[in-house]
Amino acid sequence: MGNRQKKQKSILKILFLRTLGSLLLIGIPTILFVYTFELRNITVEGNARYTSEEIKEKIIQTRVDQNALLLYLKHQYFTEIKIPFIEDIDVNLIDNHSVQLIVYEKKVTGCVEFLGEYLYFDKDGIVVESLAERLEDIPQIKGLQFNKIILHERMEVQSNELFDVILNLTQLIDKYDLEIDTISFNSKYEVTVDCGSIRALLGKRSTYDEVLAELKNILVEVDGMKLTLDMRKDSNHIIAKPKDN
Repeated sequence: MGNRQKKQKSILKILFLRTLGSLLLIGIPTILFVYTFELRNITVEGNARYTSEEIKEKIIQTRVDQNALLLYLKHQYFTEIKIPFIEDIDVNLIDNHSVQLIVYEKKVTGCVEFLGEYLYFDKDGIVVESLAERLEDIPQIKGLQFNKIILHERMEVQSNELFDVILNLTQLIDKYDLEIDTISFNSKYEVTVDCGSIRALLGKRSTYDEVLAELKNILVEVDGMKLTLDMRKDSNHIIAKPKDN
């Protein structure tokens, strides 16, 4: 019995020493690695649709992401960004404790409603996102007739020239800081825009710069009113009447 107990103690001692050795060999370097690359500072650039905090929350999701080096390597080689309206995010390692997130957002021109979803497209008419919700800062386009509409492909509509008109309109809308809810085309490709309680008939033009500049001035004067503005002729002949709906 005595020899057996000595042998058991000897085996336990060997196992203990091996375990302790493994902890020293693995545990200490691991602790040093975690401390050396502990993520403390995150800067975000290029974001407009999401706040910096929202971007951080979407990128930092696990304990591994709390390590600056591992976060950098993860997004450099192993992870594909899948965030609505985000094309890509560069994760740059600034120092042992700091990373920089550079956000590249998808350029969205407008959206269309199709089968209960809102499909958001870029200046070339390529559908970049599909959401159940309508984003208020992106104008909804009405009057398009679809031959084909597939996510990540160019929409096929009755006239591809309409995308040039839409791009021109949305650029001018940004230029004049107009809050446009919808841009509508009729069968003659004449344009109507809705700005809250104001509906403006703009007609068909080669450029909409002058008429939208005038609309900007008019909206200040008719704030709170419900009107339909007929601006199809020119800025000197504008007909205003109560809005039907």
